[in-house]
Amino acid sequence: MPKLGESITEAAIITWFKNIGDTIEDDEMLLEVATDKVDSEVPSNVSGVIVDILYNANDVIKIGETIAIIEIDGKASSSKKETKKKNATSKQISIEKNRVAKTPKLKQALSTETSTSFSTSNGNTFFSPLIVSIAKEHHISFEELARIPATGNEGRLRKSDLFQYIEDGRPFKFAQPIAQQDPTAYRIPQLSFDKGKGKVIEMDRMRKMIADHMVYSKHTSPHVTAYVEADLTNMVNWRNANKVSFQEKYGERLTFTPLFVEAVAKAVKDFPNINASVDGNNIIVKEDINIGMATALPSGNLIVPVVKNVDTKNLKEIAGNVNELANKARENKLTGDDIKGSTFTISNVGTFGSVMGTPIINQPEVAILALGIIKKRPEVITTEKGDEIAIRSMMYLSLSFDHRVVDGFLGGSFVRRVADYFEQFDINRKI
Repeated sequence: MPKLGESITEAAIITWFKNIGDTIEDDEMLLEVATDKVDSEVPSNVSGVIVDILYNANDVIKIGETIAIIEIDGKASSSKKETKKKNATSKQISIEKNRVAKTPKLKQALSTETSTSFSTSNGNTFFSPLIVSIAKEHHISFEELARIPATGNEGRLRKSDLFQYIEDGRPFKFAQPIAQQDPTAYRIPQLSFDKGKGKVIEMDRMRKMIADHMVYSKHTSPHVTAYVEADLTNMVNWRNANKVSFQEKYGERLTFTPLFVEAVAKAVKDFPNINASVDGNNIIVKEDINIGMATALPSGNLIVPVVKNVDTKNLKEIAGNVNELANKARENKLTGDDIKGSTFTISNVGTFGSVMGTPIINQPEVAILALGIIKKRPEVITTEKGDEIAIRSMMYLSLSFDHRVVDGFLGGSFVRRVADYFEQFDINRKI
């Protein structure tokens, strides 16, 4: 399974385009996969014959896992054969485990997500297909298997060990779990709520992945949000006066988004530590300035296409990139490269009429900027005649940042600098 993005660790297989025994050419599409960002087609990196497919549709696979075996020139290498054998064995164990889990009495006991630990004798969680088959016949759970004294090589459970345990009357059958709990840890209360009645809509695959990503972000980063407001009157007037001539000259629509992206990139250059990610106790300050744009898909799901190296591009190039990505998003044609490599993200919540927002950080970044609706309001401005009331185009900006590595000074200074670039827009700028 190839790497599909900086923060992506797994992908779900949607469909295989080839079957066992089919020939495939280098760069020919082998399968389609889905992540929390986008569906992508994965090409083969060799030419040959497919001798085995190790996972099925809807299986979720870690990045880097072997998913298929392809013979090159009719002869597979020994390392590939060993990988095939290893994965096939693991696959068989998984199948047997799922079969056992279908037994009602064992369904709860076989959960691999429990944080409860048991006092075990063999210390092993690997069991051969034969052991699994015998356990299935005698309705023995995997936790119970783990308590059986093992005499095999490297502490492996042997068939004779299992039969001896059964003959002894299964002494560990009703052993109680020993909970290992930190007395100082916060525990989520197990409350029961009336969720009401109505139409039940199951989350689609992308929505589930988005939900996981959002919960992970809130759990990982202590979010703090700073707010400023900006006077966009000069920017609005310039854009309205030049949007027609800009499209006639360059063949690109001039929306506000390219102007926002350009100003944010300038502020990122002024405060490079906002363009970072966290790796354990290290802060990685990115050299490239790649601005992600949170975008709604036709399905209502959210995706973040990326404008790469914004600081090296002029307004025409930025507008072209923004328009291309927006069109691809509307047509569900975004590729893995289109959503890869973001270092800072903006979310234009004003598109939906929102005055402001408190966005969730797009991991592994350390900040995200929300832009509210541009709204005309009476404001007090200072002129040569003194203070006057005028109609101005105003916007609220809100920056959510990771307080582990971004303090209030950096977060507040950055969002204020973005607002300054909005307000100081050159009304006489040439296209």
